[in-house]
Amino acid sequence: MTDVVALPLKTDPLTQARKIGPAIAAVADEIEATQDIPEPVLTTLHESRLFRMLLPRSAGGDQIEPWIYLRAVEEVARHDGSVGWNVFVSNSSALIAPFISLEAARTIYGDPRGLISWGPPNQHRAIAAPGGYRVTGEWHFSSGRRQANWIGVHCQVVEPDGSLRLNRFGRPTVRTLLMPKAQTTAIHNWRTLGMRGTASEGYSVRDVFVPEAFSGTREDPSLRRDRGPLYAFTQQGLYAVGVAGVALGIAHAMLEAFMALTVEKAPRNQTLLADTPAVQSEVARHEAALGASRAYLIEVLKEAWDSADDIEPLDSRQRARVRLACSHGIQNALDVADRVYKAAGTSAIFLGTPFERRFRDIHTLSQQIQSRDAHFEAVGRIMLKGDPDGTFMG
Repeated sequence: MTDVVALPLKTDPLTQARKIGPAIAAVADEIEATQDIPEPVLTTLHESRLFRMLLPRSAGGDQIEPWIYLRAVEEVARHDGSVGWNVFVSNSSALIAPFISLEAARTIYGDPRGLISWGPPNQHRAIAAPGGYRVTGEWHFSSGRRQANWIGVHCQVVEPDGSLRLNRFGRPTVRTLLMPKAQTTAIHNWRTLGMRGTASEGYSVRDVFVPEAFSGTREDPSLRRDRGPLYAFTQQGLYAVGVAGVALGIAHAMLEAFMALTVEKAPRNQTLLADTPAVQSEVARHEAALGASRAYLIEVLKEAWDSADDIEPLDSRQRARVRLACSHGIQNALDVADRVYKAAGTSAIFLGTPFERRFRDIHTLSQQIQSRDAHFEAVGRIMLKGDPDGTFMG
């Protein structure tokens, strides 16, 4: 059992997200242009504790239920997709806290503005050394790096005898090493179609020593220090929840913008869009699609939470259901965004409209690994054949 150091929330995360939303929307153009979150919005985000929703209470976090987290991320993304994305990513990186020493977690998050950013694993390897690891390499897609003060690298570990360290499944382990951002060098290469405000740039590391206490592995939920149902979810599963929240938020914002357009626009000076039966039907169907996707995902998350063991991770069937509900929500959000963009006609194609950046953002999101159609295949395989070799991690 670990000490609980978190202060009680004054209000719930969704209320906080709704409160800060207009301030985020007001600086959305600046966020995209500078690829950073300006003050005082960044300070308000920290004070709202929206960066600490998934952080364990033992490290000063709020350790909230995943469906509440989903709604808060969605609400932030309604106002700006990039900020919603960075809120989700900062919470996802906080999920390493149960897998490192408590002292290290409190060192990082004892700073009220403590945040971790990292890029996905690649071919680089860390060298095991007395008391820790030495690492050199280059990583990319590090969302929120400009707001972070700690950086992580994920890599396999080479033992002193030259062999690769294996996990309990008999596969090469992937270990996360955490270091102060000052020990890394930024690679400013985030020139993208959308999600420009995330500044998901690269960074390099040259012969940095990382103490053992500031390392851990995310691949085995049974190794976690903090108990409880939240950490029975796999990190990949909670990553997917975050991406689904961002997608639903962007799509719903596009639908709201289209609804506002329909009471103003009459193509070729004929009937207002809002008075057109086809448009009325389309708006209703889109609202139902997004609402049903959200409701399904929330139902699945609550079922998994209720059945989660205090120690053991979710089983393959539960992980597959979470993955399916997330993939379903992301796909429906993409579909609604495309249909709304098409229905808005030329009103959607100009820079600065309520549609164009969100269209670019959600289609950049659609290329991310959590949005792959292959997830449906993986879930279908689990549904039909189970997971006899235990390889599905969600």
